[in-house]
Amino acid sequence: MRNTRSAQEHSMNKGDLVNAMADGSGLSKADAERALDAMVDAVKTELQAGGQVSLVGFGTFLVRARAARTGRNPRTGEDIKIAASKAPAFKPGKALKDAVA
Repeated sequence: MRNTRSAQEHSMNKGDLVNAMADGSGLSKADAERALDAMVDAVKTELQAGGQVSLVGFGTFLVRARAARTGRNPRTGEDIKIAASKAPAFKPGKALKDAVA
């Protein structure tokens, strides 16, 4: 079933997600929260180790490297050096893309 609400009308927070997980799985809210926390911790640990987490039909959590670059201070117009960094990213899978489209 397609959700026709706009993002401005509703956004789901952790409590809402825990409730949805509990309702959809038959788990208690406490068990659903522990499961969600365990999943988040597992993804975080894998990304910290330099790996990625792929959930077929949903997407892939990964780390993207950002190269060092030169930026511009908008207040002064002065060039600034921005150091290289790593950032967590999510690449949605085809099934998720199709569900949202």
